[in-house]
Amino acid sequence: MLPQQTIDKLLNLVVDKPDEVLQHLQSAPQLANQQDRHGYSLLHAAASYNHPHVIDQLLSTYNVSPNLVDEDGETALYSVETVDMARLLVEQHNLDTNHRNDEGQTAAEKFEAEGDYPEIAAYLSSLVPGGAAASILSQTGNPSAEQAGAGTVAPGEATNGAVPPPPLPHGMSLELGTMAESEMGEAPDPEFRRRIEELAARPDFESEETQRELRELVQDALGGMAGESNVRQRTS
Repeated sequence: MLPQQTIDKLLNLVVDKPDEVLQHLQSAPQLANQQDRHGYSLLHAAASYNHPHVIDQLLSTYNVSPNLVDEDGETALYSVETVDMARLLVEQHNLDTNHRNDEGQTAAEKFEAEGDYPEIAAYLSSLVPGGAAASILSQTGNPSAEQAGAGTVAPGEATNGAVPPPPLPHGMSLELGTMAESEMGEAPDPEFRRRIEELAARPDFESEETQRELRELVQDALGGMAGESNVRQRTS
């Protein structure tokens, strides 16, 4: 079988027979880095069909470049369909969230533009200072932050004798300023504000578990979890 036919076969197997792909790679490891005529790779496919064990094997055992791009200049991060897979690629395998495709979009910007997976867009945006998650947090009306006036409040900085707020999660920032009433959207959901304040008051605010809860709360506020996703297939 020709190399191109072989990689096409493996890409199809990734959909529902990922273990067969790994078995094949044991005897033909050189195929781990191969791409089809569109630059689509096993890494892209494994990310799209949510097979974390295949991702781990490709990156750790077969040394596939995590930032391998297809013909559109897109890494596997652009192919994900779940937040968990996005987190795996970013937090465990260090995929570059600042990478831009041939259209000049980061993965976060593409997800936001397409609107198919708002929870993924929210997660990726939360990693960028001043991203969408930060704008939600800035509407919660933290009393000590309001007393600071216009400008940026650094984590832990006291203002006018007020007790400083706890530090924001990594990758989030809080920009303060004023706007006309006509520019303001709907008031924050009281329940959302209550939950934010409850998390901020916890002594273990900086713990991994509390940070995870905060990210999930922000993601829900930005659009909620999407329903069952439609599988995207790009194997030809």
